[in-house]
Amino acid sequence: MRTIEVTRFGGPEVLQPREQAEPVPAAGQVVVDVAAVPLLWLDTALRSGKGREWFPVEPPYVPGNGVAGAVSAVGAGVEADWIGRRVVTDTRETGSYAERVAVPADGLVPIPDELTNLTAAALLTDGRTALGILECLSVNNGTPLLITGAAGGMGLLLVQLAAARGARVVGAARGEPKLAAVRAQGALAAIDYSEPDWTSLVLTALGGDKPAIVLDGVGGEIGRAAFAITADGGVFSAHGAASGDFAPLDENAAQERNITVRGISDVQFSPEQGRQRLRDVLAEAAAGRLAPVIGRTYSLEDAAEAHRSIEAREVIGKSLLLVNGTSAQ
Repeated sequence: MRTIEVTRFGGPEVLQPREQAEPVPAAGQVVVDVAAVPLLWLDTALRSGKGREWFPVEPPYVPGNGVAGAVSAVGAGVEADWIGRRVVTDTRETGSYAERVAVPADGLVPIPDELTNLTAAALLTDGRTALGILECLSVNNGTPLLITGAAGGMGLLLVQLAAARGARVVGAARGEPKLAAVRAQGALAAIDYSEPDWTSLVLTALGGDKPAIVLDGVGGEIGRAAFAITADGGVFSAHGAASGDFAPLDENAAQERNITVRGISDVQFSPEQGRQRLRDVLAEAAAGRLAPVIGRTYSLEDAAEAHRSIEAREVIGKSLLLVNGTSAQ
């Protein structure tokens, strides 16, 4: 069986193809023939050696945390009618850059007939996290709302979801192609945060209002600048660190301005909560109310190139690995 392995901490070149034994399902497990693997910025950070205080991985390891595909075998205690069914699931400790994975049967979520494996994979992590972020916030008709990193896989989902709730969404990204994608998903305006006065442009787009809610997917100095224009009494949600670190916030200033600061720890779910949110987001997509933007797809062997593209900020929307002959069509 083909896999991709992180052979040592370092750049994308440390991702190397390997042959491993075929997985055999233990009791309570199934084997999934992998069709698509969602790629995360976190994959690139862990590969480089960052985040080990939270994710204690050590090379060699197979990266990735989820797959979409079809069940091909079941272990003891698992109903045989799972065989042949299309599912999406977390892979937990086993990684996901592989042709086949053995995973617990209790983590499987069936893919609705209306959705492709690619769509399900694109929603696995980003979709349920986006739902989790917004369900804890009061996003109503007319709410002024800023999303940074708005052209990423989760950013574009947040734009769709917030706009559908009636918010006045301003998305911030870099470069006209990304800005066009943000506008296409329902944003009131898209602002290039490489512009020195980008925060003033956000306020202008909102008619002079400060954003009552900021969803920060970038962190760093972009996040700090976004925090500075958050309305007093508002919410600043720091759910991403695409810049390399979360936004450096002044806790005293947040208290003085009565700004509620939320972090990625606020959208960590129990296994059952995660599965329910995944079922919810797949149902939204199946009903035509949510559509992930899949920017690029790569073969399993091209995982290193995929990581390079993610780190270079070249991709609009979600990147996926396609496995076992899966087509992007």
